[in-house]
Parts: sequence; C-alpha cells; structure tokens
Amino acid sequence: MNTKILFAPTSDVETELLAVFAVDTAPKGAPKPEVRLLAGDDAVANAARTVLDGGEFKAELCEPLLLHSPSGLKARRLLIVGLGKAAKLTPHEVRKGAGAAVRFAKPRGLREVAIAVPVAEALDPKLTVRALAEGAVIGDFDSDTYRSDRKDRSVQSVQVLVPPAADQGAAEAALREGVIVGESQNFARALVNEPGNRLTPTVLGQRAAEMCREFGIQCEVYGTDKLRELKMGAFLSVTQGSDEPPALIVMTYEPQGAPAGPVLGLVGKGITFDTGGISIKPSDNMEKMKYDMAGGAAMIGAMRAIAQLQPPVKVIGIVCAAENMPSGKAQKPGDVQIAMPAPGKPGKAIEIINTDAEGRLVLADGITYAKQLGATHLIDAATLTAAVAIALGQLNAGIFANDDDSYQRFTDGLKVSGERFWRLPLDDDYRDVIKSSIADIKNTGGRYGGAINAAMFLKEFAEETPWLHLDIAATAWNDDAKPWMASGPTGIAVRSVIEWIRRFAG
Repeated sequence: MNTKILFAPTSDVETELLAVFAVDTAPKGAPKPEVRLLAGDDAVANAARTVLDGGEFKAELCEPLLLHSPSGLKARRLLIVGLGKAAKLTPHEVRKGAGAAVRFAKPRGLREVAIAVPVAEALDPKLTVRALAEGAVIGDFDSDTYRSDRKDRSVQSVQVLVPPAADQGAAEAALREGVIVGESQNFARALVNEPGNRLTPTVLGQRAAEMCREFGIQCEVYGTDKLRELKMGAFLSVTQGSDEPPALIVMTYEPQGAPAGPVLGLVGKGITFDTGGISIKPSDNMEKMKYDMAGGAAMIGAMRAIAQLQPPVKVIGIVCAAENMPSGKAQKPGDVQIAMPAPGKPGKAIEIINTDAEGRLVLADGITYAKQLGATHLIDAATLTAAVAIALGQLNAGIFANDDDSYQRFTDGLKVSGERFWRLPLDDDYRDVIKSSIADIKNTGGRYGGAINAAMFLKEFAEETPWLHLDIAATAWNDDAKPWMASGPTGIAVRSVIEWIRRFAG
C-alpha cells in the first residue's frame, strides 16, 4: 500500500473513493441521533446534507453510507463512516473507522482511497493521523494466502487528507509512525497465519533473521546444541517429541549512544504447532494451534517497528520456537525437567503435570536467558492459557506484573496503542498451587485460576527483575471478521509493546 499525506481541501481531491467520518452528537437518552460530519469542509457537508437529514444513517461505529457522484466534490464516490458517540470519541475509533473504509473499498474493486482526517476538539491531531494510518494499513490485510482462486484486492493507494492549516511536519511524522506500526503488526499477523507445515521453528528463525537484516538488527538463531550448552532443560523438554529442531531466536537492537540501562528484554512464546503433546488436545479446533506462536510473532513485529522508530534504548528480543508433538520421544506427565540455571544458582526442578502446559516451559528458559544477556526489565507475550478467555472473554487480554512502575508505563502506552489489557492478581499466596512434592515447582496448578497459576510459574524465573506477562490467548485470533479487520490473526500486543519501549526511551 502506497500511503501518502496530502494537505488540501477535501472537496478538491480527485479519487475513486473519498472517506470522511461522522459522529452522533445527541445527548444520552435522546430519541434520535444528531449526525455531525467531521470533514471540516462545507462542500462535503452540502453533498451529504439530504441523505443525512433523512435520519437513516445513525453514525454508529464503522457504520458505512455510500454516495455516488456527490455534488460539488471531485471524488467519484463519498463514503461516510460512523465513529459512534461524539462524547466517547478517541483516536482508537478513528483507527477502526479507517480500517472499515479500506475494507469497504476492497471487495468493490476500488484500489485508491482518500481518507480525510477528522477534525474535532477531542482529538489530538498527531495521534489521530497516526491512528488513521495504522487502521488503513491493518484493514488491508487478508488471511486467504493459499487459496488458488485468490484475487488481489489490496488497496494500492491511500491518501491521508489533512487540513492545509495543520502542522505539516508533525502530520508527516505521525503518518510515518502509523505506517511503520501498522506494517509491523501485519508482519506479525502474516507469521501467525502461516500453517504449521510451512512455518516450522527453523523457518520462523529464517523469517526473523531476514527481517533483522532488512532493518539493521543483530540476529542469531540457535538450535539444539546451543540449548544444551545453556542447559535449557525446560525448553528442550518441549522439543523432544518433534522431528523438527527448535530455534532460539535472539534479536538485538542497540542504537548508537544508548545508555547502559535500562535494557529491555522481550520474550515471546513461539510454539509453531501445539498438539498438547502426550496430554493431547481434543481434535476440535486443533487446526488453530498454528497460532500458538502469536506471542513470538508479536515480539518480532515489535522489533521490526523499533528498528525504524529508533528509540534510544537497548532492546533484546528472544523467541523460543518449537513444536509440541506426541511421540515415543516426547516428555510424559510425571517427568521432572531442570530449567536453565541463573548465574550462581542451580536450575529449578519442574514436575511436568500436563505436557500441554508447554508454553510456560519455553518462556521460563527464555526469561532466564534474557536476564543473562543483561535485560533489566522484562515483558513476555504468549498465547498461554485458555483460562484467560474464561476470565476475560475475547475483548481484553490478560496482563500480570511484579512491578507497578513497569505496569504503569505499559498502561500509559495503551492510551496510544488502543489495545485492551486487564490486570489480574499475582499475590504470593497463589504460589502454593504450583508447589511440587518431588521438585521445586510443577507446571500446572489445577483448574481454578489457570491464567494466574501460569503467571505464578513464570514469576519464579523473573524473580526480582521488573516483569510483565501478557496472556493473549483469547485475543490473538478473530473467529469472525470485524468491519475494520479480517478474520484470523490480530497481531495483538505489537502496538502496546512498542509503546512500552518508547516510554522507557523518554
């Protein structure tokens, strides 16, 4: 997608489709909506006046209204996209609205779209331009990669229309950021969308290395020998049932002049296919377990973005990639595995209760290794538990923290990223459920509080290092398409991890 900015009156732009936004300004409890356009151009308002006065269009979020040959405009079509109630308007609604405009154009064969930046007192101009660009890029992604009858319906050109009086430098910078972030989120989505037979741990390592070469990030991809050298017994235990070798992906971004600290460690779960191992999953929906590397993909996507945004802080990204398969070599319930030792300490002994609780095993060694490489602050992302979906549904991802300052930085970033996370408890009393009679800890704590038990397990390895855990299992995949986003992988956590990093960079 060629995305460019244009400082011109909306009515003067020649395009196949001109998209503008509208809100409902009626007070709560009003009998009918009061629609107001946010185009900032009287010619657009005049072109839409008759149809808006009819009362059928209510400006609900992502509601579309299409007008052909609009009077007084040079655009061939005018698309009005609702953003919901004016009182609740934020850049996040603009992001969705821009995605909805692009997705409206795609099936209609429209390859060029112009989208007018909404003008409203409630909207920060820079964040709004950035969100609009992100939404347009994210909206263009589709997951039908391998269909033989696939037709390229991509929108080839998006013009972002900004009022001529706007701060042009700030708007151009915001557009660039939005495109970088949106493309990086789509990069993560493309990885998650790949089938397990085509994206093995080895191929995931290759794709990460190619990205790093393109954007100037140092990357090393290690195999079984390195895991043995590092004594990553927890990680190795997951890999032993598969014929596919594991990949330990280490990406390092270190800009010139970066301070010695903080050093941020990103750790992602990269299970490219998860059968559950010996504790095998039910067959229903098992095909979706190709998405079990969505946390790893999010971290690769975040590294891709920061390499271009260039915050002045060192970041180390680690993805622990493997398949979890049942075989005669696979680990068994009741086995005891020894995790990677921390400096001056023995590795923790882990009793394996359920081999389908494998993500926390690879993350345990990944977290320890990130600390060994110098990370002073940690964040991990993983499709870790079905229990988080039971707790929060599919609207919020779960977040756990052992450090309030790091958590606050993350929460502040959500105001920009627009993603939804809900903090769950991590009290020390929960540790009792993962105590083992034969080892130091066990890898599951029973049915109740499953997402918390998994987080408590990871906390054992983060220890005193400030750490956040993102459980994205319920939000990393859309079963149904949204007006602003295709069904399939969502790329959640990419935007929020980027914002967390930037808040350490000042």
